[in-house]
Amino acid sequence: MKRLFLGLLLAMTSVTFAQNWTNSLAEAKATAAKENKTIILVFSGSDWCGPCIKLDKTIWQSEEFKAEAASKWVLLRADFPKKKEHALPAEQQKQNDALAEKYNREGNFPLVVVLDQNGKVLGKTGFKNLAPADYITHLHSFETK
Repeated sequence: MKRLFLGLLLAMTSVTFAQNWTNSLAEAKATAAKENKTIILVFSGSDWCGPCIKLDKTIWQSEEFKAEAASKWVLLRADFPKKKEHALPAEQQKQNDALAEKYNREGNFPLVVVLDQNGKVLGKTGFKNLAPADYITHLHSFETK
């Protein structure tokens, strides 16, 4: 009985802090406007970019970030995998290319862009060897400029 209770508790906790990444700028803007949130746009190379993978593991997957994101941010991901088996559907690749054309012309990976509800750039950053709490503070610093 204890194991069942513990299992249910863990399941509820993981659902509570589940991240809701979108890959549509239009959807992100609509949600951000509706919920009065800032957009965090992440350009990543999920299967080839070492710093992107480290940022995902140390920051995006941390419980601290998940909790903060749930209440403060709309998460938008533009992934650019290189391996054939990870190729994106053509329509998604087209959307990601359009995001890169607008927000990442230099082709930096990882690139984290903090946007207002209308898609205006508030700030840009990348991988930083920071603890999740410090990275969260760093992201919030763009919102107050």
